[in-house]
Amino acid sequence: MIAHLSMRYAMLVIVALAFMGLAKPAAAQAPAASPSPTAILIAKQILELKGATAVFEPLVRGVVERVKATVMQDNFMWQKDIDEAAIVAHKDYDSRVNELVDATARIYASHFTEDELKNTLAFYQSPLGQKLLKEEPKALDESMISAGKWGDALAVQVMQTMRVELKKRGHDL
Repeated sequence: MIAHLSMRYAMLVIVALAFMGLAKPAAAQAPAASPSPTAILIAKQILELKGATAVFEPLVRGVVERVKATVMQDNFMWQKDIDEAAIVAHKDYDSRVNELVDATARIYASHFTEDELKNTLAFYQSPLGQKLLKEEPKALDESMISAGKWGDALAVQVMQTMRVELKKRGHDL
């Protein structure tokens, strides 16, 4: 279950990054090597519209839970105290998700010009952009289910091919 959620969030991040590419780069403009504060702010607005905080929150929470699990391995008799310490750690560190959003905004701003970022922000604020933000997660979920079914069907075909080829070589599978 956790692996499925992690994979889903990873896919959401990948799709989010891919959709940032909707703004066509202008041939005469190269993104600034050191982005301006305005570009970073616009990139952050785009990330907020795209729900980056919700995507990154599980990463921060996961770090706390991973450390908790590591401590539990050697100190399982302290479970109650470790659970309580983890609650404190969550309170202390969950807000650090903003660091990831800020760092990601800086990265985006270094890959796109201010004009490209403004155009991208305008797109996401438009009715079509709002629809994309609302419908994309649903389409992604359906796509993942469809891909899983496709992979299962392909596995059946591959197994049939393997059986035929192995039978030719004197093996029954």
